[in-house]
Amino acid sequence: MRRILLATGFTLLLVTAGCAESRRVPEPAAAGTPTASRQDDGQVERTLASLRKVDDLPLYEMTYVGDYDPMVGVSGTPEASPFGCSLFAALGDPSRPLFARNFDWEPNPALVLRTDPPDGYASISLVDISYLGVGADPAGDRRLLNAPLLPFDGMNERGLAVGLAADDHATVRPVPGRPTVGSVRILRLVLDQAATVDEAIALFERYNLDFGGGGPALHYLLADATGASAVVEFVDGVLRAEKRRGPWQALTNVPAIGVPDQQLRRDHRYGLLAEALDAAGGVVDAPAALRLLDSVRQPHTRWSVAYGLRTGEVRLVPSGGAQRSYRLPMS
Repeated sequence: MRRILLATGFTLLLVTAGCAESRRVPEPAAAGTPTASRQDDGQVERTLASLRKVDDLPLYEMTYVGDYDPMVGVSGTPEASPFGCSLFAALGDPSRPLFARNFDWEPNPALVLRTDPPDGYASISLVDISYLGVGADPAGDRRLLNAPLLPFDGMNERGLAVGLAADDHATVRPVPGRPTVGSVRILRLVLDQAATVDEAIALFERYNLDFGGGGPALHYLLADATGASAVVEFVDGVLRAEKRRGPWQALTNVPAIGVPDQQLRRDHRYGLLAEALDAAGGVVDAPAALRLLDSVRQPHTRWSVAYGLRTGEVRLVPSGGAQRSYRLPMS
């Protein structure tokens, strides 16, 4: 029943807005590029048939039917990475924790992707499909079958949310014996396998991340339905995680771990978020979260999104478009 609900239960309303910038133009996927699909022909047909355009961003929606290999191609060329973004977790009310972010990017087509792998958690995530080599007319393009590999933010059925932002100060010193995954691919592993912030941090610690591929290094914000949150960064080559010290936690594009609060607030967007979240005591509903994101939007903001970590509600505002609402059945 949960899988039926996932395929049909993301109710649509109206919404608006966006997040990041790319340092290279992605090349179309070459013939023979590994595919993540573990689907049979019928599942492939149903997945591609579910694609529909819902906004002139352009924004698409698609439900991935069946299984995929989240590790395919991990030893190959790493994914390109975005930069920009403003993220926060508002956790002052334990009954309605919320995760929100702006994604600042070039004007590429985006995809709202629903997945429910048989051996992982169902999730809803957002993908810039240009990084699949897919253009503004993706109908029938089998490269969409790799969409699960590149979520730029998302939430799973256990209420675990994750998003990324650029951190040009980050460096990675590989740990011998650990497999290497791309800096965006790690979000898929988190969404599929982690139910809590602690589980997500432990998953990060099992891999080396590759910050190559023409984009900047990254850091990450995590939050879950229990009200936990953490920033994950790479400091002097070593992974570090710092959990929230108050009713909220935020992240922009400046290093956050071990940095005094007053220094963090010198960053314009971080300062605006901090002031508003302090005033609210970390208690923010989805409409207020979207208004706060609007206050820190940039000219290249592509979408704004708020995830209800207990309700499963997702409110998305694509740049220049109307607000859209979805609901992820929670377990």
